[in-house]
Amino acid sequence: MKTFSRLTLAAAAVALAAGCASQNPYDGQPRDTNKTAIYGGLGALAGAAVGAATSSSKDRGKGALIGAAVGGAAGAGYGYYADKQEAELRRSMQGTGVEVQRQGDNIQLIMPGNITFATDSAEIASSFYGPLNNLASSFRQYNQNSIEIVGHTDSTGSRAHNMSLSQRRAQSVADYLRAQGVDASRLSTYGAGPDRPVATNATADGRAQNRRVEVTLRPLPGAQY
Repeated sequence: MKTFSRLTLAAAAVALAAGCASQNPYDGQPRDTNKTAIYGGLGALAGAAVGAATSSSKDRGKGALIGAAVGGAAGAGYGYYADKQEAELRRSMQGTGVEVQRQGDNIQLIMPGNITFATDSAEIASSFYGPLNNLASSFRQYNQNSIEIVGHTDSTGSRAHNMSLSQRRAQSVADYLRAQGVDASRLSTYGAGPDRPVATNATADGRAQNRRVEVTLRPLPGAQY
């Protein structure tokens, strides 16, 4: 019994320590981990109890440790789920030019204009198929978040034309992902046109940065992790 108690406490401490990390383990950026720590720790304690109760007397210590690990991961909820997906996306997007950012529970992918679409076109460029295929694979595996696709343009040309172009580009991405097996109910599109620049439109480099597609992943309401 004493061994079981010590193992249970140790397992819970490990889960709490993991949840209390002050930095994102994948990009070193600070983030709010209070909920992950609390729920991960509580899940570890509950899992340890279940693991011990369902194990034979001689295996209760081992059962407690396994239960704590599983319970800690489940208790951490979407934070743990998003950590795993973020790591997988960073791996699959490496070298493609696609930038992966983490903002709390949300994951954002920024796809620059030089790999997505030709000038004034909503037809997917050949250089874009590789990243899109990788995204589709990830979105099928991690299917507990919504996928918002937003098209952006620079300010060249009329606003009306750019609004239409950005919407058609966002829709092209959504159509391709759906064709690759991503659930259409998770997908939404929006054309922002030139309204959300991230750089100046006075230079060629700035305009190139503004011509982009952004994909934002958010937790689905009521999803189980």
